[in-house]
Amino acid sequence: MSITIVLQQMVIIFILIGIGMILFRRKMLSEESSKQISGIIINVTNPALLICSAFDEGPKASLRDLGTALVAYAAVFAVLIAMGFLLPYLLRVPKNLHYAYQMLTVFGNVGFIGIPLASAVLGSESLIYVSIFNLLFNLLVYTFGVSLLRRAAFSQAAEGESIPTASSKSSWLQKFVNAGTISALFTILFYLGNFRVPTIVTSTLSYTGRATTLLSMLVLGVSVAQIVPKEIFSHPKLYIFTLLRQILVPIGCILLMRGLIENKLILNTMLLMVAVPAANMPLMLAKQMDMETDAISQGIILTTILSLVTVPAACLFLVP
Repeated sequence: MSITIVLQQMVIIFILIGIGMILFRRKMLSEESSKQISGIIINVTNPALLICSAFDEGPKASLRDLGTALVAYAAVFAVLIAMGFLLPYLLRVPKNLHYAYQMLTVFGNVGFIGIPLASAVLGSESLIYVSIFNLLFNLLVYTFGVSLLRRAAFSQAAEGESIPTASSKSSWLQKFVNAGTISALFTILFYLGNFRVPTIVTSTLSYTGRATTLLSMLVLGVSVAQIVPKEIFSHPKLYIFTLLRQILVPIGCILLMRGLIENKLILNTMLLMVAVPAANMPLMLAKQMDMETDAISQGIILTTILSLVTVPAACLFLVP
């Protein structure tokens, strides 16, 4: 895998993010329209892109390979959770911000950036493994992620402030049934079932899925355009965190797994999914809990900007 291909894809992603910034500043996109586009991506284009990959006519992964990927990616998330607890101590992050660094560590942008990046760099055959990674992501974000944020919210809450109540638990559990989880499950089921689907359906899914990259980057562009540069680049610990999380951790994961797994596509998909910048989901969850979100927001933007360098650097270790 030529590093030039990865670098080209990251440059394309940043050009599209720049277009989003320009459209926002020219008032052709707004924060409200960005939220609406996010809903379209989450509920329509991302699911279409994943499900469409199940109908590719190329060689199919075996059930054994899918099981191997599931176990390997679960192990990777276990490593990320462990690193999420370790890094704040290594970086001497204030105790009240540990939760932010933990969320930034565990949850990468495997949807908005990971799906189009894997499709472009590794091909559509990698998306079945991306589906498995996304399925684990969705399960973890509404269990470990929500639990972590709830504990942080309780510790932040002052007397007289509203804090999450037990009655909110059912609403979080209901969110297990969401577009990300359902589309990942359907992708795996359709892939294993090898169903014959009319061309009109596959073509519709294909056209819809192709919109994912552009729309995702426009949304990120709107987010970047609203952040004051000083607020992003004035935190030295975030630079060290990004170096560790987006270069050393992905490299460590693939070096660990290379001796255990022979399938190159499983390994390379894993590397890309671990190397992507921080996800937006922790920010949205923290906002719903009325928590302090500056650290998470700054981390998302900085890791996204620096991913122009960190992703190609990590991808030097892609298995040829």
